[in-house]
Amino acid sequence: MNPKSLSLRPKTSVKSRFTKGFLQALKRIQGQRSRSPNVSSPREMCRRYLSVKIAADASMASAVGSRRAWSRALLTKIRSHGAPRVYKYSARRIDNSKKKKKKKKKKCEDGEEIGVNSEANELRKFVPGGEAMDICSLLDEAAHYIKCLNTQVKVMRRIADIYSAA
Repeated sequence: MNPKSLSLRPKTSVKSRFTKGFLQALKRIQGQRSRSPNVSSPREMCRRYLSVKIAADASMASAVGSRRAWSRALLTKIRSHGAPRVYKYSARRIDNSKKKKKKKKKKCEDGEEIGVNSEANELRKFVPGGEAMDICSLLDEAAHYIKCLNTQVKVMRRIADIYSAA
């Protein structure tokens, strides 16, 4: 083996890669904010909120890389939607014409309800790319996604603490 090919530098953690990417994205957002004339309008606040949310999601997915299905799905979704859209603060329209049918749950011999499929379907809604996963993969991806969200929250709290103290 060539000793020069071996790296003595440890790989950076997901936390540090997320922090670096997120801070760079916040700088870009801050630069866009200074060009905007009406900073306190609800529309501008919503645009900034969406920009920060997308930046946080994209930074975390990029920090994790393509080895996880949820990160690939999240980056694909962000890229396909392009620039963040600005929505009005109005109530969502609810279509009552399509009422949900209640599914009957299977029962075991002792009367205990089996709802694994319905619970897995609920989980699929929260994990990016979860719609296409089997239950085993879904649980693995969900556990990793939750760990990354926890890291994201810790880093964002720390950043907020630093900026509020300044």
